[in-house]
This record gives sequence, C-alpha cells and structure tokens, in this order.
Amino acid sequence: MTGDQKAKGKKEQAKGKAKETIGRAVGNERMEAEGRAEQSKGDARQAKEKAKDAFKH
Repeated sequence: MTGDQKAKGKKEQAKGKAKETIGRAVGNERMEAEGRAEQSKGDARQAKEKAKDAFKH
C-alpha cells in the first residue's frame, strides 16, 4: 500500500510539473497555479509516506 501512495505522489508531481510548464508556455496563469498546487500535493504525499517509513524502521 505504501508503494502505491508513493507512486501516486510521484505521478501528481509529474502531472503538476507538466501542467505548470504548459500554463507558463501559453500564458495561462490559472493552469500554472493548478500545476504548482498539484506538485505541492504530490510533495506532501511523498513526505507523509517517508515519515511513515521512518517510524516503521
């Protein structure tokens, strides 16, 4: 299960980065902001899973 959450976090980060880049390229500030938000969500998920792993060991 932890692996699934880590993968989901990575996916959110990548999707957010792509969205931010596209938004910046076309001048769409909203899309750019949504991309940054998705990246942050992915970062938070990754941090949560790393913390769980640290307490398991």
